[in-house]
Amino acid sequence: MLVSDAMSTVVLTIGPAHTLRQAARLMSARRIGAAIVLDPDTCGLGILTERDVLDAVGAGLDPDHEHAHDHTTTDVVFAAPAWTLEEAASAMVRGNFRHLIVLDGRDPVGVVSVRDIIRLWAPARSAVPA
Repeated sequence: MLVSDAMSTVVLTIGPAHTLRQAARLMSARRIGAAIVLDPDTCGLGILTERDVLDAVGAGLDPDHEHAHDHTTTDVVFAAPAWTLEEAASAMVRGNFRHLIVLDGRDPVGVVSVRDIIRLWAPARSAVPA
């Protein structure tokens, strides 16, 4: 099974100036756990996850005044649609994160999460006789 089989194509892209509250509201409305942060000044992609928002609020920061840029992970590991789920899971374990931005060339085409991988693996694993 490939990343393209598991990834969500519901991709939320936000700018670095979005507040954490705005980002959280958009992620919640789409029922997704991560937003791709596109910074036009650096031409770079980053990722803001629900954990990033939770950590900021838990630290007492004001989500109406904190910006995505200050909480974005920019040293991102990207996946390709043709990666196997094993490759994606290994990258997540090595990097200690739960989401990968999926790129087709230079364009983000999806996000794959641990949950996405489990959704595909669980039925396949349970069908194997013991």
